[in-house]
Amino acid sequence: MAAASSLHAAPRVGSSSSFSSSSSAGRRSASAARSVRVAAAAGSCAARRAGGRMVARAAVASKAESPASAASSKSDGHEVLLFEALREALIEEMKEDPTVCVFGEDVGHYGGSYKVTKGLAEMFGDLRVLDTPIAENSFTGMGVGAAMKGLRPVVEGMNMGFLLLAYNQISNNCGMLHYTSGGQFKIPIVIRGPGGVGRQLGAEHSQRLESYFQSIPGLQMVACSTPYNAKGLMKAAIRSENPVVLFEHVLLYNLKEKIPDEEYVLCLEEAEMVRPGEHVTILTYSRMRYHVMQAAKTLVNKGYDPEVIDIRSLKPFDLHTIGNSIKKTHRVLIVEECMRTGGIGASLRSAIIDNFWDYLDAPIMCLSSQDVPTPYAAPLEDATVVQPAQIVAAVEQICQ
Repeated sequence: MAAASSLHAAPRVGSSSSFSSSSSAGRRSASAARSVRVAAAAGSCAARRAGGRMVARAAVASKAESPASAASSKSDGHEVLLFEALREALIEEMKEDPTVCVFGEDVGHYGGSYKVTKGLAEMFGDLRVLDTPIAENSFTGMGVGAAMKGLRPVVEGMNMGFLLLAYNQISNNCGMLHYTSGGQFKIPIVIRGPGGVGRQLGAEHSQRLESYFQSIPGLQMVACSTPYNAKGLMKAAIRSENPVVLFEHVLLYNLKEKIPDEEYVLCLEEAEMVRPGEHVTILTYSRMRYHVMQAAKTLVNKGYDPEVIDIRSLKPFDLHTIGNSIKKTHRVLIVEECMRTGGIGASLRSAIIDNFWDYLDAPIMCLSSQDVPTPYAAPLEDATVVQPAQIVAAVEQICQ
């Protein structure tokens, strides 16, 4: 990659001239430090995928709902809301790497619509936390160009539905430039923002766009569901050399959890074992994780032992973790908030059939949202998404 220009220099914290010029030695030092951090994160991910799964599973078994317990045992940790965990990740990465910057509408002194970037403009200056006009295609394209020149931009869409206006930049530029340039350019960009069905936000603000972006070659996709994995996935996405789309759910921002004081980075391609079980594998992600866990309490009282996996990585799927679970339970239920037609569940079901058909003792069931625009009326909105009672009924049917 071409040498970084003066825009990539270490910032003066709190100054509006955050990208003022510095010596080439300083830029090389920052670049070298970043390379070490990226390599370390990748090595840690590979190690966990190769040999750490049984250890992680044993830790999760002691506390079925969250993996944070094992990590937080090293210290008392601290309680944060999910949006605060995302903010912590941004602050830590921006302090460590002067090439990390944030673009988006109202991300600066306003602090973002959901306060994920609150206080960042005062800490890092107006050029590293850049308020943009209402022009998603323009500032997303600017983010792609910045990534090509050596920065690590984090682009906030305010609402994921608005990023449809930048679909060309995300697809034709963000996802493909590494390939079409013959490897001359890397696009280390993070595209993030809230999505999903909220509480009466109306059709245009209640979209589930995972399947839209899943079809784009060259993108990685992850969905956070807890403060613990929100922070770990955000840090991993920023350090990745690939373009990463991070899906956040509008109804999970105020979810509270204790996370470790020590630094940690999660693997972008690894699912999370939420609850070990024997009778059926339930695959889910994002907000539906909590509907599934609510249903699991009822199922346990009825004598069933469901295994719950938060797939987290929407592209690529962690077929290692998913496959090991299927080989044990032989039954699969997929629960998603995405649309039934062409959704994440449809792709996941296809992958399971292709790879684990011989281990299935029952047809794969998939519970998805209705193929309709999300209504504004609360009762109708609830009717469009999967509810815990439907999950209980589906498991009972599969296990008959």
